[in-house]
Amino acid sequence: MQSSLYVALSAQMALEQRLNTVATNVANLGTAGYRAEEVKFGTILSEAGKREVAFATPGDTFLSRKGGPLTKTDSPLDVGLNGDGWLAVRGPQGPVYTRDGRMQISAAGDLQDLSGRPVLDPGGSPLTVDPEGPALTIGQDGIITQGANQIGALGVFRLDPAAKLTRVAGGAVTSDRAGVPILDFNQRGETTVRVQQGFQEGANVNPVMEMARLIEITRTFQSAASAVSEAEASLQDAIRGLGPAS
Repeated sequence: MQSSLYVALSAQMALEQRLNTVATNVANLGTAGYRAEEVKFGTILSEAGKREVAFATPGDTFLSRKGGPLTKTDSPLDVGLNGDGWLAVRGPQGPVYTRDGRMQISAAGDLQDLSGRPVLDPGGSPLTVDPEGPALTIGQDGIITQGANQIGALGVFRLDPAAKLTRVAGGAVTSDRAGVPILDFNQRGETTVRVQQGFQEGANVNPVMEMARLIEITRTFQSAASAVSEAEASLQDAIRGLGPAS
């Protein structure tokens, strides 16, 4: 009886974790380049007498790498990425990676993201442009030209699928494995990455799917709560049955 109580409680803990990720995803539907949080669950086996009992783990969160929708803005300082690539900006402890390609030019000519962090080239160096010059032209390979002059290239990086991504301020992420710059943009197939100037990537959150998950979580949580109540009632009945006769 006690095993069923603990199993139901472990299920409630896992559902609470899933509910938190759904709430975070829904709250960031309008955040440019936002990567949705997902949860991976497992089980913990424990022996209760001669039986094995499976408990749900609280779950490990990870960031989805699916692409978000691209919206045309026509701004020369907006870029969206097609494919599994990331832009890099300078963080306090090294490069951080982002899918939010909205940029700005400082008074000194530094190319920055909207948080004021320098945008990096493939070698990890900041990019500088002429703040008084003509509008930038950015090719699908990230090459930046201003007027007749080629002034550099946006750093587009590929992150190892096994890398652990941690969210940081401004919608960016850090990776426990350094990103690898993409230098060959002529590849075709699943590895193709393209830079699209004048586009902005939205959050890769499916609102319909998240609402469906919310309904499912609510129903499952109610079922787990009922199982906890039944287990507690059975335990109380057993205690009363073992007690001294009045």
